[in-house]
Amino acid sequence: MRRVVAALAGCVLLLMASLLLARVHPFGDAGLFAVKGAEAGLMDHTGVPAEVRAMLAAKCGDCHSAAGRAPVHIWFGGRFAPVSWLMERDIVRGRAAMNLSAWASYSAAQQQTLAAKMVQEARENAMPLPQYRMIHWGSRVTDADKAMLAGWARATWGLDPSAGGEAGAAGDPVHGKELFEKRCTGCHALTANREGPQLAGVYGRTSGTAAGFAYSVALKKAQIVWDDETLERWLTDPDAFIPGNNMDFLVTRVQERRDIIEYLRQVSGK
Repeated sequence: MRRVVAALAGCVLLLMASLLLARVHPFGDAGLFAVKGAEAGLMDHTGVPAEVRAMLAAKCGDCHSAAGRAPVHIWFGGRFAPVSWLMERDIVRGRAAMNLSAWASYSAAQQQTLAAKMVQEARENAMPLPQYRMIHWGSRVTDADKAMLAGWARATWGLDPSAGGEAGAAGDPVHGKELFEKRCTGCHALTANREGPQLAGVYGRTSGTAAGFAYSVALKKAQIVWDDETLERWLTDPDAFIPGNNMDFLVTRVQERRDIIEYLRQVSGK
């Protein structure tokens, strides 16, 4: 009997310690159990279509907005460490990468970059994270969701690919570097494969040949040599140039395309 009582007392102490440790917030306080407003207002008055907003709130909002909540079936466990720490870690990191509650505060360039990354990661099933899908039932992004995201991104940022450039104007590699760092590094790096292939050496390279990167079948078969003309067509509208590829990012202004291409030419040593 004494052993049973001692065991029960130990369990109670362990639960109390876990409950107290949950107040430490080693990864930051995500406010997971704080009282929040209605999620229906997420991205209101931003110009984002209602159906896109509803999907993002349902599938992404728990980690990528201020409206995140713990699902009912782990509500109790989420109040105890280390479960609470793991949940808060993912939420804090998610908000730092993209906060849908602050969408209106992002510049047009930032919104375009984030939208392109959303489309890419949804297409590759990289988001939501596997551990999120395990505890948030119904959070899987469907093929219909992916198509809706891609359609929204294209309709929003692909309307006027001819705007913003003077005839015959040369590309500015300094400005191109700034544009690359602001808009492209969400998916690309110069010397390492990420969501997209490494881009140092891309100018003059044949499409689908960067070592170690898993290209789409369409890009492998295209056998395009990247130069001024092909990069211009690619950045203007990837789907129109090579149908079936996996890139949804495009650059709508002529001069910005020229600047990025000139920067890529220089870092490729051409």
